Amino acid sequence: MKAARKLTVAVKPIPEGYHSITPFLTVRYAAQAIDFYRRAFGAEELSRMYGPDGKTVMHAELKIGDSRFFIGDEVPEMECRSPLTLGGSPAGIYLYVRDVDEAFHKALEAGATEKRPLEDMFWGDRTGSVVDPSGHTWDLATRREDVPPEEMQRRGAEFFKKMGGGKS
Repeated sequence: MKAARKLTVAVKPIPEGYHSITPFLTVRYAAQAIDFYRRAFGAEELSRMYGPDGKTVMHAELKIGDSRFFIGDEVPEMECRSPLTLGGSPAGIYLYVRDVDEAFHKALEAGATEKRPLEDMFWGDRTGSVVDPSGHTWDLATRREDVPPEEMQRRGAEFFKKMGGGKS
């Protein structure tokens, strides 16, 4: 009798449907945050896993457009703290959408607060910032113009000069 041949199946190092970077957001009240992301950004919930208490969302996977992100409740004893606990977050999410004006107003209606109003920026995007109820900043954007590097450099210098009150 011949020995059975061992079948090996190659596992993809980056799973199908994922990109190289997948953000993980820690929030307070993950179930409410998931609902907000659905209403504000049209997020699709792909999965949800609860902790032993049956209430704490240890891991959920959401998808907005072609991008996935993870979300979980804060669990301070595991060093998972939300921006609300920490007093803010140094990181934000830059989200490209088809119609930034519509998306911005939809996010505000869903419960986000305005951080920076919509405006056309020197790099070619129309963008504005909102803070979600969990304390995460979302920069919503639509590309309006492809700006060549030299022109972007010129516009950027002009922009930063205005920001500095005209100082050189």
